[in-house]
Amino acid sequence: MKRRQLMRYAGAGLLTTMGTVIASEFSPSLAQKPSGGLSVQWLGHTCFLFTGSGLRILVNPFRPIGCTKGYRPPKVAADLVLISSQLLDEGEIEGLPGDPQILYEPGAYKVSGIQLQGISIAHDREGGRRFGSNVAWLWSQSGIKILHLGGAAAPLEIEQRILIGRPDLVLIPVGGGPKAYNPEEAKQAISALNPKMVIPTHYRTQAADSSNCEIVAVDEFLTLMDGMTVRRTNSNAIALKSSDLPENRSVIQLLSYNF
Repeated sequence: MKRRQLMRYAGAGLLTTMGTVIASEFSPSLAQKPSGGLSVQWLGHTCFLFTGSGLRILVNPFRPIGCTKGYRPPKVAADLVLISSQLLDEGEIEGLPGDPQILYEPGAYKVSGIQLQGISIAHDREGGRRFGSNVAWLWSQSGIKILHLGGAAAPLEIEQRILIGRPDLVLIPVGGGPKAYNPEEAKQAISALNPKMVIPTHYRTQAADSSNCEIVAVDEFLTLMDGMTVRRTNSNAIALKSSDLPENRSVIQLLSYNF
């Protein structure tokens, strides 16, 4: 039932974008021009709400279970929902308010003037044989080029790196386990992408069910990234403008969750 519901929502979203699949590549020059700043709100695990350019984009709503057991269900209003897989920690759409468009397959899309690229990356270290494909999402919003890697577990291929280019903001899993980058793999991906800002995702917090969670805390990743500036905020949200981002280096931004 849940899968049929997802297919119906996704199909409706694709039909209403009027020629959604527009190209095989994402062109930053065609991205929506800046309109104010970008709000980035962390809702737990790999789930974030991006608000800017008159659009609310929710990525990877989940069901609280296992590593996400102690988080609140991210049932927030959005205009567009992007999911990286149909696993419960990345693709729980049941109960979302309103009638958002939902995208879950790789490809190029255009929604409300914003171009988005869904990029397929294996969700495990066995070519996707265990957990299938993960969809990483690339788009520009409020003048900031965003890459949300979802639950990527495979190294980025040269074609994917060329397609992505240099992102302004990368959200990357760092906690490991069987279906996402561990700290070392995340470090390698960051080195390849050279983003301006990194927000770690998919790591162990006090939300985890200790008997059913295989991922590690973010500190293991931070230790590996010794020498890179780390910014911490006591809030679960930050406001960004393109002028806030460093040009010649990368910074790590940590958000807080109010349990």
